[in-house]
Amino acid sequence: MSEPDRTPLETVLRHDRWVVIGGLAAVAGAAWLWIVLGAGMDAVQMTRMAVGAAANTDLAAMRPAAWDLGYAALMLSMWWVMMVAMMLPSAAPMLLIHARIMRKERSEGRPFVPTGIFAAGYLAAWGGFSLIAVALQWGLERLGLLSEMMAAGNVWLAAAILIAAGLWQLTPMKQVCLRHCRTPISFLTQAWRPGAGGAFAMGLHHGGYCLGCCWFLMGLLFFGGIMNLYWIAGLAVYVLLEKTLPLGHRLGYAAGAALVACGLWLAVA
Repeated sequence: MSEPDRTPLETVLRHDRWVVIGGLAAVAGAAWLWIVLGAGMDAVQMTRMAVGAAANTDLAAMRPAAWDLGYAALMLSMWWVMMVAMMLPSAAPMLLIHARIMRKERSEGRPFVPTGIFAAGYLAAWGGFSLIAVALQWGLERLGLLSEMMAAGNVWLAAAILIAAGLWQLTPMKQVCLRHCRTPISFLTQAWRPGAGGAFAMGLHHGGYCLGCCWFLMGLLFFGGIMNLYWIAGLAVYVLLEKTLPLGHRLGYAAGAALVACGLWLAVA
């Protein structure tokens, strides 16, 4: 359809779509920039250390940090920004469809405002995960199970992380959560709630399914290194492919089997 033939509604929908895409790109881009710049740490140096030590599974334990309120807040912000950078792009189809529905329901106003509230609810769910991840990081560090690269410091923990993540990929619960993430129209039809509060609740609800789908995958950061840029980027790309490719559910099964095999090999090799 040529530009002069486009109806006013189609023009508005196209405008709103680009507003949402631009907002997602800006937020995710800022998160990735903060990670690359270090997120309070030297991420590039830690990545180089992790790559250099990849062949050594019995690494020197990380010297426990002085955990006070400020350091805990720094770790929480680090995890949360990582989740924004890794998970927000995979939520783009859901957010775009939400904005389109809002525009069709409202003849006036800006539909990307409630869509932004939906995104805030989604990220709030990952904020809860980040809080749990920080507590787990603190516990592993206190037990001497994290290496200097903030990764699994011994072969048994590394193998357990791989096997647990792989087995979760093969569970029915994982597939249920993944199906909800892969069918945004179905989710919005079943879970629709009006108003700003409803948008936040839907975002939180969708974030819960996304957590069920990906929380063990995010746990793999404890295997590859919490600030390992290669692992962060690789997991983000994998999650995006699993949620958007036509055969993404089969990709999940294949990844699960591969993770279990690698974990078992690591344990016995």
